[in-house]
Amino acid sequence: SGWIISEDGYIVTNNHVVENASSVMVTLDDGRSFEAEGVYTDELTDLAVVKIGAKGLPVAHIGDASALRIGDPLVAIGNSLGMGISATAGIVSAVGVSLASSPGQTLLELVQTDAAINPGNSGGPLVNASAQVVGINSIKIAQIGVEGMGYSITIDQALPVIQDLIEHGRVVRAWLGVGLLTVNPVVISRYGLTVETGVMVTEVVAGSPADEAGLQTGDVIVVFGARDMTGTHDFIRAISGLFVGNQVEIVFWRGDEQKSVFATLVASPVS
Repeated sequence: SGWIISEDGYIVTNNHVVENASSVMVTLDDGRSFEAEGVYTDELTDLAVVKIGAKGLPVAHIGDASALRIGDPLVAIGNSLGMGISATAGIVSAVGVSLASSPGQTLLELVQTDAAINPGNSGGPLVNASAQVVGINSIKIAQIGVEGMGYSITIDQALPVIQDLIEHGRVVRAWLGVGLLTVNPVVISRYGLTVETGVMVTEVVAGSPADEAGLQTGDVIVVFGARDMTGTHDFIRAISGLFVGNQVEIVFWRGDEQKSVFATLVASPVS
């Protein structure tokens, strides 16, 4: 699935929908088909932009994902199970969800919904009650005993990536090479932390800037690049404003000892 973001033929979808394709054919809801003139992808966020040679297309309206609250109504739209365009309704189940997407990379600020998301929905829009796009359906957890847990990257997080793909054809982002978890009372109790706020390191990729700086699993980062860390959202905002080659001071706790190191950010291996 996908949705039209500009009338001159730019369409947003998921990376996994188009990756490794030798050619891409786009069929619009009115039955017209176009072979893609360009396909631009970002593996990390599972986003892609497809360009077709069409003008005057109807454009989806974009909403404000930061305004979403638990219980707000949502509709997931897409070509579910390849049976044609359909819609499923649900609510906002959670906001600010983080899920690991690849080694050392975590998708942050996801929206969780109980609207049914099935194969074929990938890349389709998640819309609010005003029919505005607030997310792009990207992840479905399908495990025994787990139902009604679909995930979408918020439009607020997706737009900068989409704009880079349209303007430059690619996204290059700074990378530290860690997996992170927001420190909260449950995490504190489970891991026996001595720090009340911060982001706990759950993974350090071998050879990454974090590894070279000496960070370890279980460390709790409280300051990154002069910004206090109260959650993973603080980290993603901080690192998104930095560039490859920037040297960043990281203040963290290891047990009951506070430490400080510097890390030089490199280009993400997934970009």
